[in-house]
Amino acid sequence: MDTQLDRLTRQSAGRRSRTKTERKRGRYVQSRIPKKDRVTDLAFDATLRAAAPHQVYRDRSKTALALKKSDIREKVRVRRSANLVLFVVDASWSMAVAERMEATKGAIMSLLTDAYQRRDRVGLVVFNKNEATLVLSPTNSVQLARRALADIAVGGKTPLSAGLLLAYEVFRKEAHIHPDVMPLMILLTDGAGNVSMSNLPPQEEAHRIARMFKDAEIRSVVINMEHAAFDQGLAKLLAENLDAPCHTLEDLHADSLYHKVLEVL
Repeated sequence: MDTQLDRLTRQSAGRRSRTKTERKRGRYVQSRIPKKDRVTDLAFDATLRAAAPHQVYRDRSKTALALKKSDIREKVRVRRSANLVLFVVDASWSMAVAERMEATKGAIMSLLTDAYQRRDRVGLVVFNKNEATLVLSPTNSVQLARRALADIAVGGKTPLSAGLLLAYEVFRKEAHIHPDVMPLMILLTDGAGNVSMSNLPPQEEAHRIARMFKDAEIRSVVINMEHAAFDQGLAKLLAENLDAPCHTLEDLHADSLYHKVLEVL
């Protein structure tokens, strides 16, 4: 039976993003000098091209082609990859919390509507009061997300460090289970943390954790939620430590946030 779902799937199915892979799967797009001594995916064509100009100078009395270690090239492959989009949202009273949460919920549901086609998964970390909570574990289930997002507590202080650390732990755990999945954090905050997990000042602690994302090459995007009239540049400074772009959505709603995420993906 040719159903509406069939037509939708055929039109836009498949993983959304492309990424380089170290496995012997994927399309061979270019060659490179080996990163390691042992080559497991030899690029024959590139190796022959590298060796060819030197044949007139090498001893070929016992072989038709004289190869040296410096000629060896390995394949660079790319393959389609799913994404893990983790929203990390400040649910304290420091910003327009109701507007922010509604926009985030709507964006999550929009992403999940085509997650079964793209094989992407979406999660949500919320931080407020003195802790961070994984409200929605990474999933592609619309039903599970709808139940998890129904009632989220808001208000209190801003434990920015706790939110970042929990997000980092989620990504590291997922990397062991799904090594080919591309992580992306969407952080909605004004960058003004006021609760520490250690003896460090809140901002310094948050920046140290942010640099862990940079070192782990986890893609991030900061959505600056501070009003332009009161913006002290804290969100931008946090984005610099994450090595991430910082955007301000003048009209924050589900559709604008959803399309911003799609641009990154």
